[in-house]
Amino acid sequence: MTDTLTKTASASAPINDTRKAELLSTTVEHIDIRSFDARPIVDAMKKMSFTSRDLGRATDIYNQMLADKDCTVVLVIAGSTSAGGCMDLYAELVRSNMVDVIVATGASIVDMDFFEGLGHKHYQALEIPDDDTLRSLYIDRIYDTYIDEEQLQDCDHTILKIADSLEAKPYSSRAFIREMGKYLVEHGKKENSLVKLAYEHDVPIFCPAFVDSSAGFGLVKHQVDRAKAGKPYMVLDAIADFRELTEIKIAGGTTGLLMIGGGVPKNFIQDTVVCAEILGHEDVEVHKYAVQITVADVRDGACSSSTLQEAASWGKVNTGIEQMVFAEAGSVVPLLASDAYHRGLWKDRPVRKWAKLFQ
Repeated sequence: MTDTLTKTASASAPINDTRKAELLSTTVEHIDIRSFDARPIVDAMKKMSFTSRDLGRATDIYNQMLADKDCTVVLVIAGSTSAGGCMDLYAELVRSNMVDVIVATGASIVDMDFFEGLGHKHYQALEIPDDDTLRSLYIDRIYDTYIDEEQLQDCDHTILKIADSLEAKPYSSRAFIREMGKYLVEHGKKENSLVKLAYEHDVPIFCPAFVDSSAGFGLVKHQVDRAKAGKPYMVLDAIADFRELTEIKIAGGTTGLLMIGGGVPKNFIQDTVVCAEILGHEDVEVHKYAVQITVADVRDGACSSSTLQEAASWGKVNTGIEQMVFAEAGSVVPLLASDAYHRGLWKDRPVRKWAKLFQ
């Protein structure tokens, strides 16, 4: 991406508008967990073996989180399930008071949800992709999902616009994402946006690696332009992210983690227990409930694949109420979420509004 956040096709590979329209002709349709009742199939899977039984137990644990009125539920999102069709699912969890805090990758929040909140779409790849052709057409690929790079640059520019409108001071990612939600309330084109709904329901969203997304381009442009003009600029404060999320852990007490994927968001939320202890809260609870859905291989030792049992050795997670589910999340999260939605335990949950802790 250039310093002006614009691109032009090279003379050797001009954009073919007809071909581009053909490739971007079938939008990804996000699943609606309200439209089907997964309870019968999940109940049947509990009587099976392998991943089916694991999913059944994971769903039971998530329902326990919702039934526990003292439990703050944290949704952790990594990977590309939002672009792949789970975006409305996550939004429904916020709307129905089934999660209280979100920790995610910048891509999940910016390139996927905020992007669609601006009125853009993700598209299904209907043929074997030729990535050189895609590049010449400014089509970005996530496995079998396409994004129009020109639309993504609109997202970059909007992040720049938001940054330019703010007071020049440090912001946590939570504070900046809240400004994104406010922008979508005023200018957005999609009602079912996770960022927008989180703003409206005071559900804080943290992205510990926020600039590893389209937000990064807009924020770099903001700083460069302000520096050239001799003006101060806003900055992101990663330490504030960790501090604020730890404050929620301390204030919330009992916590449950619903983790889709792993990586930085997973480690970030688990580390709040240790951070609270460092701050002198030696009575802080480990995360009481934990579910992780991942396809990562435990043998490589990476954070994404480190088991919840392993996390217990660090004093982060309770070993008694945890479940790993080794499956592609897009194929099993809709079942878990639909089951929990239709069991209705969320209807009696307290509304926590943790974002108000920082206002």
